[in-house]
Amino acid sequence: MQYETIDLTITDGVAVLELRRADVMNALNTQMRAEITHAVRAAEAEARVLVLTGAGRAFCSGQDLGDKGSAANLNLERTLRDEYEPMLMAIYECKIPTISAVNGAAAGAGANLALAADVVIATESAVFLQAFTRIGLIPDAGGTYWLPRQMGAAKAMGAALFAEPISARDASDWGMIWEAVPDETFDSHWRARAAHLANGPTAAYANVKKALRGSYDHTLSEQLQVEARLQGECGRTRDFKEGVLAFLEKRPARYEGR
Repeated sequence: MQYETIDLTITDGVAVLELRRADVMNALNTQMRAEITHAVRAAEAEARVLVLTGAGRAFCSGQDLGDKGSAANLNLERTLRDEYEPMLMAIYECKIPTISAVNGAAAGAGANLALAADVVIATESAVFLQAFTRIGLIPDAGGTYWLPRQMGAAKAMGAALFAEPISARDASDWGMIWEAVPDETFDSHWRARAAHLANGPTAAYANVKKALRGSYDHTLSEQLQVEARLQGECGRTRDFKEGVLAFLEKRPARYEGR
């Protein structure tokens, strides 16, 4: 597929999906949402890790309120169900590890697009903003799901009600994201993180995601059974055998992802 609003490159198992509407701070329109959905599925089939990032000075400024006419004519319910949900579920259900490399401001739906990834790495100058109540809305694009799970009920409520910018450092300290790194090392850092995952045991990573995400719905006994089943699957992989052999031979493991 020829993309117009994003760019997708795959090198050494690392797929980088870059939002490329820098003139509007990578605001999400109908075409971009469709292209992101398609690109995530393509990356899942061809790569071992997926990175989402933005071109220019922002990661994503959220919904393009100029898309399809004025904001007053935007059918929010239809847009969320038909366009946002497929995009967010493609990221959330992606079998390979996903990273959001937040290079700048992430606001509204753009903030929650970032949070859909497994790991969020932000440059220290980035900010996260749940801007919705500023225009009479509630957090959407998964915001009411991600926020209380990742930063706790009290911080999530404050972020949603006050709609104040959250620095990358605070986001990291509060558990909203994985880490905030200095601007000058941001690019090399997230690329190194992506390479690490691309060279790792991707079958195990997929089961890590299943186990952690499912734990909210289980008792301890139920979760112990899930762990046993998924660990049994991992134990039958070639990567497990390679990992043990590499440990015994005191050398780096060469994982195949199966």
